[in-house]
Amino acid sequence: MRIAFMGTPDFSVAPLRALIEAGHEIACVYCQPPRPAGRGQKERPSPVQAEAERRGLMVRHPRSLRTPEAQAEFAALGIEVAVVVAYGLILPQAILDAPRLGCLNIHASLLPRWRGAAPIHRAVMAGDAETGVCIMQMEAGLDTGPVLLREAMAIGPTDTTGDLHDRLSGLGARMIVDALARLPDLRPEPQPEAGVTYAQKIDKAEARIDWTLPAAEVDRLIRGLSPFPGAWCEAGAERIKILRSRRVEGRGEPGQVLHGLTVACGDGAVEVLDVQRAGAKPLPATEALRGWSPGRCLG
Repeated sequence: MRIAFMGTPDFSVAPLRALIEAGHEIACVYCQPPRPAGRGQKERPSPVQAEAERRGLMVRHPRSLRTPEAQAEFAALGIEVAVVVAYGLILPQAILDAPRLGCLNIHASLLPRWRGAAPIHRAVMAGDAETGVCIMQMEAGLDTGPVLLREAMAIGPTDTTGDLHDRLSGLGARMIVDALARLPDLRPEPQPEAGVTYAQKIDKAEARIDWTLPAAEVDRLIRGLSPFPGAWCEAGAERIKILRSRRVEGRGEPGQVLHGLTVACGDGAVEVLDVQRAGAKPLPATEALRGWSPGRCLG
């Protein structure tokens, strides 16, 4: 098929590669504009833009798709379908209507649960037993369209958002190739009204660990915010990020370091598995503790 691909972050790269390898013609790749990054704040292209340019594909990164010029350019591509995954812009109706077979979205949740911006984070933070990918026919509402394909994936007891991100990206890549191959025969299933939840964008204010909460909630927060933005706490005067944990037996005052990097919570305890000190790279807790003591209590 002749396709427009619309995506921006790392999550979108595997589906782009899969479509190319399946033999589809990528007429144009749409992504967010380059952003300032790094110490020098030089503009850096998104992962999708970098991959597309490496493969010699045409790239566009308009700041809006609501202008007549942007919509005319899109319509002139003469595409059969648009594939959208974590693009970052709302598609106006003129864009949705332009492809002959519409716009398909790869969404990393089991819709209608976790519509919106941060479905993987919210699934882990909520303690969901499973997540998955839906291939959805897009319409004007926020992730409200009918579902063409869905596949579930278990969330393990130590899975982080980063772990699931990589697995779900690969799953979405496989499913979109399957969906396009079977598109004439797939029957869109409207989403039920029951069970709708919204995955609000992660606010950095959520990231500070409250050790008075039960260990189950602390553990889910740590894993849900890993690797970004990273749940954090204070060890003395130092701010540290905790990137991986698991629930363990233990009792003490909330924030008390019981042994190693096992920390008491309001109910139970968590064992810190991966940690990142200020200005340092992430390390397993056993390595981070060599030559460093976090103190007797974390704040």
